[in-house]
Parts: sequence; C-alpha cells; structure tokens
Amino acid sequence: MKNSKQCPKCSSKKIIRIPGKFESWGAGNNIRMGIFVKNAVLVTRYLCNNCGFSEEWIDKKEDIEKLKKKY
Repeated sequence: MKNSKQCPKCSSKKIIRIPGKFESWGAGNNIRMGIFVKNAVLVTRYLCNNCGFSEEWIDKKEDIEKLKKKY
C-alpha cells in the first residue's frame, strides 16, 4: 500500500497513513533500540479505509540498517 497507494485485499485507493511516534514510557508505534527513546525506530502504518487491512513499514533506510545491526 505504501508504494502502490492501493489496498492489495480490496483494491481501494482510500489509504490512511499513520506515522510512527514516540510517547511516554515507550508507547507509540516504534521499535525500541535501547534505553533512550531517541534511538527508537519509527514504524509507519498504512491502513485501508475500506476493509481495514493494514501494513507496517520502516520508512528510513538508516533505521533499517540500525535494525539489521541489532537483529
């Protein structure tokens, strides 16, 4: 959905982009990479407004590299 701008399940083009964020105590859509919040990787959700199907993506290449090193 991120690239095609279309739902792979129902073909709807009504896609909602929900950006990742940091909230207190590590809440929010992110992957913790240590004890400091600033090191977390943000995860963006793409949600079909029609059927509810969702995907999660890491948008930044440097964040993908961080995850490769850790995992």
